[in-house]
Amino acid sequence: MKYPSEQPQSICVLRLSAIGDVCNSVAAIQAIQRKWPDVKITWVIGKIEAKLLEGLAGVEFVIFDKSAGIQGYKDLKATLKGRKFDVLLQMQVALRASLASLCISAKFKVGFDKIRAKEAHWLFVNRRIAKQTQPHVLDGFMAFAQVVGVTDTTPSWNMPLDRADDEWAKARFKPQKRTLIISPAASKAERNWTVEGYAAICDHAAKRGWDVILCGGPTSLEKKLGEEIINLCDSSPKNYIGQTSLKQMLGMLKHADIVIAPDTGPAHMAVTMGTHVIGLYAHSNPGRTGPYFSREYVVSVYDHHIVSQQQRPLNIVKWGVRAKGAKLMHDITIKAVRDKFETLIMEKGLTNYTLDN
Repeated sequence: MKYPSEQPQSICVLRLSAIGDVCNSVAAIQAIQRKWPDVKITWVIGKIEAKLLEGLAGVEFVIFDKSAGIQGYKDLKATLKGRKFDVLLQMQVALRASLASLCISAKFKVGFDKIRAKEAHWLFVNRRIAKQTQPHVLDGFMAFAQVVGVTDTTPSWNMPLDRADDEWAKARFKPQKRTLIISPAASKAERNWTVEGYAAICDHAAKRGWDVILCGGPTSLEKKLGEEIINLCDSSPKNYIGQTSLKQMLGMLKHADIVIAPDTGPAHMAVTMGTHVIGLYAHSNPGRTGPYFSREYVVSVYDHHIVSQQQRPLNIVKWGVRAKGAKLMHDITIKAVRDKFETLIMEKGLTNYTLDN
């Protein structure tokens, strides 16, 4: 094989985290599989992310435990000893990922373009993806697929969800009822919307005849936020925060009609299942990290804050720069989210079953 775009026999993917990013990465990997059905793909991935993607067709997972320190690198090197890949797709710029790449033998090591090659990422690769103008994160990952010859870059997903988890999730939903899932917590508290806002949307959806479910991970921050929302509601949303596996949550997101979430993994999980998402954004540019097929339904105050902080017009602000501040999300109004919810219902024909019948 003279160039990465020629048919590869083996590809190693290096993307350790996070949930949203690995969901977007799956689209690129499955595009490669459609182009080269016989290619052997090995994915070096984090422990939590591997739980979500367990059973992904045609992919061998090698777990990298970043919490193990130097031992994690030793374990990775031992696992891959004696193996050489045609191509390494180094789809993460973090230094820990670059160091992990030293444990992987490959003829071509493909990394990001110069603009995105932070943390000395460029030192660890010998090929780069094409330069892109204002790409979504998913488009950046899809550029890696283009390096190995993919021409059809339309994202699609076939996520692994076994029957037991799917049926468990489906049983949480009422027949003939529309369901809104709210996944209220991001990895950092500053990216979360207000308790008052979430509670108001729960009550609004309930008055419209919808079931409302809260979902999220098991951290104390997420559980506390869920409890505060429930306590402030006049309605009675179901609270499944911390009560599901990642696979069960994926199933619930699949069966929902609409998902509301800030910049967090479940928003992107919902996209992989074809569910409509209302994303809530203030710190990161939704054009870059928003739910891919639902970006027109994002409620965002990012533009306002980044222009104010950068003191320059939006069109010359560096793509991907984050806005800073502990309470930026407070500027998202209840009315803006409620109106977006109503717009989505109207445009997608999601009127309540009871009203239809």
